[in-house]
Amino acid sequence: MFITYTLVWLIAGAVLCLLELFLPTAFVAFMMGISALIVGLVSVLIPQLSLQIILWLGLSTSFVLLSRRFMPKAKQSRKFQDAVFAETLTAIAPGKEGRVIYEGNSWRARCEDRDNAIAPYEKVYVVRREGTLLIVIPENVLDS
Repeated sequence: MFITYTLVWLIAGAVLCLLELFLPTAFVAFMMGISALIVGLVSVLIPQLSLQIILWLGLSTSFVLLSRRFMPKAKQSRKFQDAVFAETLTAIAPGKEGRVIYEGNSWRARCEDRDNAIAPYEKVYVVRREGTLLIVIPENVLDS
């Protein structure tokens, strides 16, 4: 039984496209599958495996990058929006960073109001997140 590179590329492309149905990979596997199908068709004209692999890598990368332009921007995690309370572990001086306990983990935090300090073990609201830094405000600010 003789298996050609064309058949291997076509099978690999079909498997990668089907894999996207079972393991959502944000269309990465699908784009790699489409690239493999294209290389499978082009492999009739380009018999060298090394050139086929280079073509597949180039097409896969291009398709993945192009598909990102058409995907909606990811919104902030719903889980993060639901949990708005945290508790300070250290004092947060005005304009400085401190630590808060949020969702059972210690996070770096800075007060939204750069003129007020927050005492340790005080309840705070999480306003937003900037990378691994939480921006917080004291609970009493919203009560007044």
